[in-house]
Amino acid sequence: MSHKFKLDQSVRQLGINYGGNKSTVVDSIYEVVRLMPDDRAGEPCYRIRSEGGERAAREGELTLAS
Repeated sequence: MSHKFKLDQSVRQLGINYGGNKSTVVDSIYEVVRLMPDDRAGEPCYRIRSEGGERAAREGELTLAS
């Protein structure tokens, strides 16, 4: 698959973060900083960054930020 998002685009990550003993809903704005290879299931992956840090995310976890 080809990547849906481009470098330097603002995206919103939606999902659940399982940190410590509790889970929280993640709804944050990030900047795409790197296009990564597809995962084993064929889904494109990205490195995304916000003020809180940098992380990897699958394309299905992201939407374009408006």
